[in-house]
Amino acid sequence: MSVSSTSDSFVFVHAGPSHPSTDQKYSPGSASTYAHDWSRAATGGPLRTHGRHFLDAYGRVCGLRGVNLGGSCKTPTNDDNATFPDGHESVTFVGRPFPLEDAPEHLARLRRWGMTFVRFLVTWEAIEHAGPGIYDREYLAYIRALIALFPEYGIACFVSIHQDVWSRYSGGSGAPAWTLEAVGFDLHGLEESGAAWLLGVKGGGHVEAERGLWPCGYQKLAAATMATCFWAGDAFAPKLLVDGVPVQHFLQNAYLDMSAELAKAVSDLPAVLGFEMMNEPHRGYIELESLHKFDYNTDLHLSYIPSAFQSFQLGAGHPTTVSRWTRSFPMPTSKNGEGVLNPEGRKAWRDDGPTNGECLWAVHGVWGWDEKKNAGVVLREDYFTQNPLTGQKVDWYSDFYYPFVHKWMQRVRGPSAAEKIAFVEAIPNENSFAPLPGHQNVVLRIWFMLHIGTISTRCFKRRLGTSQSTYKVSLEACFRSRHSTGGQHGARDNFSLQLRNVVEGGYKALGETPVIIGECGIPMDMNKGEAFSSDNFGWQARMMDAMLTGLERSLVGYTLWNYNPFNDDRNGDFWNGENFSWFSKRRALPASLLYFDQDAPTLDQGGRILDAVVRPYPAKTAGIPLRFEYEMTEGWCEFEWVVPTEGKASTATTSTSVATPPTSSHPPLTAFETEIYIPRAPNAWPHGPCARALDGGQVSVRGSAADAVHRAQGQLARAEVQGSRGGYAAPGRDV
Repeated sequence: MSVSSTSDSFVFVHAGPSHPSTDQKYSPGSASTYAHDWSRAATGGPLRTHGRHFLDAYGRVCGLRGVNLGGSCKTPTNDDNATFPDGHESVTFVGRPFPLEDAPEHLARLRRWGMTFVRFLVTWEAIEHAGPGIYDREYLAYIRALIALFPEYGIACFVSIHQDVWSRYSGGSGAPAWTLEAVGFDLHGLEESGAAWLLGVKGGGHVEAERGLWPCGYQKLAAATMATCFWAGDAFAPKLLVDGVPVQHFLQNAYLDMSAELAKAVSDLPAVLGFEMMNEPHRGYIELESLHKFDYNTDLHLSYIPSAFQSFQLGAGHPTTVSRWTRSFPMPTSKNGEGVLNPEGRKAWRDDGPTNGECLWAVHGVWGWDEKKNAGVVLREDYFTQNPLTGQKVDWYSDFYYPFVHKWMQRVRGPSAAEKIAFVEAIPNENSFAPLPGHQNVVLRIWFMLHIGTISTRCFKRRLGTSQSTYKVSLEACFRSRHSTGGQHGARDNFSLQLRNVVEGGYKALGETPVIIGECGIPMDMNKGEAFSSDNFGWQARMMDAMLTGLERSLVGYTLWNYNPFNDDRNGDFWNGENFSWFSKRRALPASLLYFDQDAPTLDQGGRILDAVVRPYPAKTAGIPLRFEYEMTEGWCEFEWVVPTEGKASTATTSTSVATPPTSSHPPLTAFETEIYIPRAPNAWPHGPCARALDGGQVSVRGSAADAVHRAQGQLARAEVQGSRGGYAAPGRDV
C-alpha cells in the first residue's frame, strides 16, 4: 500500500481536544487505540458531521465501514410459519440479532474484520407488537444491554427503524399487524385476494418461481394502501377514521411515539451516533399517474403484477385477469402471459372494519363496480396525482415526506439531544432527491442501486462473465446502463461509474451532505447455489470486489448487507428466500474454541469471501480524502488526501464532484496522525506488512491492532505499506 497526500491552502485555528500526535516527541502508533476504534476514547468525543464528512473530535475525516446487524432482526425468535399470521400479539424479538450471551464472539469478529460501524436494525413490530401504546420493555432492555457493549469493541452504530413492504403481514417486515387491521384489512384474506405475497415470509422464496418476488409487494394493495394512508391519509383517505382519529394522524402519531420510546431506551448510550427514520420509504399510490399501470423503470415487474385498479377489484373480492411477467433479456423482465387471480372471490377487507368490508378506495370514489356490466369502473384516474381537497398537484417529498421527517427529528432528538445524527433516505430505485433545508446533522442515506434494483442480485443471481453480454445481464437491469464493458475490470469500472453518478447526484441535489450506502450485498446462492457444494465462492468474491471498489472510489461510507449468524445454506437468512450473509455460524468453530482478541484467526471461521469483504481502508484521516484505490488480488492500495496547512484560504466551499471535494472551512485539525486499517490475515502477510516513510515523515505498523499510522512531516507526506497479496485466501475460496 502506498499512501500519499498533497497539501492545499486554507486557514484553520487549533481548538478542542488535542491528539497526542501534535506533540513533536510523539512516536507514531504509540496511542493506545487502533484505526477502526470508534469509541470516544479513540475519537476524542462523539463523531459529528461537517459538509460531506464524518469527523472525530480532532477534526479527522472518518471513513466508516461496517455491517447491517442484521438480517435476522426482521423476524421474531418465536416465528412460526405454520400458524402465521396468528399469534402476532405475542411475538418476541428478544435475541435479535443474536442472544446477549453470544455478543462477545460476534462483536469481536466484527472488530477483527474492521467492520466497526454498525447499522443496528429494529422494527416497529419488535417494539409495539401487542397493540397501540403497548411497548415491549423486555426487548428495549435487551437492545440497550447489547448496544452498551459496543464501545468495548470500538463499535459505533446508528439505529435503523427497518421496514420492507410495510410489514411482515404484507410480505416484508416492519409495522405490527394491528396497523393493517386498523385500516380495515383482514390478515387472513390478503394473500388469496392478491393484496400481498406472503409465501416468502412463511419460509418460501427459494425456488426459481418464487425468487425475488417480495419487492413487487410495494405495488400491491396492502402495502400501497398502508403507505398512502400513512403519508397522506388526510388528503387521500379523509373518510377513514380509526377510533375517531383520522388515519394519517393515528398511524403517524403511533410511529412517532414508538420512535420516542426507542430513543429514550438507547439514545444516551455512547455508541449510538443517531437514528434512521425509516428503511426503504415508499409513496404507495401517491403521484401514481395511471391506475392501469406502474412505472416499469422503477417498480419491479415479476410474476403477477396487478395494476392499482386491478388490485382494488381483487381486494373487493372480484376475480380479475392479471398480466404475468418473467425474467428476460435484454430487458430485465417481460410480459409472457396472464392469469385469473382470486378465483374464489376472497375479500381483503374485514366486514367489521372501519370500511364495513368495502374497498377503501371505492369508499372515496376512486372506482366503483358496475352491476349491470359486472365490471369495475375507474371514476377518478388522476385521484392520486393531485390533492382531492385543493386540486393542487402533489409532490410526495415536499408535501408529505419531509414534513414528517421534521416531526420525527423533533421527537427523536427530544430525548437524545441535538448531537444525534438523523439518517434519511430517498425512495429506492429513483434517485429523485429533493432538498431538506434548515437542519444540521442530517445524513442522506442513498441506497446502493444494486440492492434496491433487486434485478441483478436478487432476481438474476448470475455470475460476472468475461463477455459483454453476460455482464450486461447482471447489471444493466439495475443501472439501465448502455455502456457496460466485460470482465472483472469492466465490472469494477462500471460499478464505480454508476455509484459515482448516484453519489454526485446526491451532492448536486442536497449540497455538502454526508452519504452512507446503507445496504449493499451479494447473494451467496447466486448461480443456483453451486458454491454450497463446491465451496468455491469465486463469483461472489469477484462481484463483491467490484461493488466495494465502486464504493471506495466514491469515498463514501457503507454498511454491508448483512451479518446474520443464523444463516445456513438451505434457508439462507430465513426471510423471503434471501441469502446475503457472508457469515454463517454453521461453518464457524464452537464458541468454546474461540478467543476474542483482535489477532485471533479462529474468528475467521464461518466467514465467506473474506478476501473481498475484509479490506484495508483509511479510518481516520488527518486531512480531506481525495482518492483511494485497493487491488484485492495484488495486495496494494493507494490513498491520497489533502493535508490542512495554515495559509491562504481557498474559496471553494461546495462541490458536486467526488474527486474534488471542498477544501476550505474545514474545522480545526488537532491531530497529525492518519490511521489506516490493515486486515490482519494469515494468508495476506505471513510475516506481517512492512512499512517505510518516503518523505521524511514517520510511519509504523501496530502489530496487534492491525493498522498503519502515518504522521506527516511538512506539507507533503508519503508512506508505503506493502503485502505479498491482499486477501484472506485465494479469490473465491470459502474460508
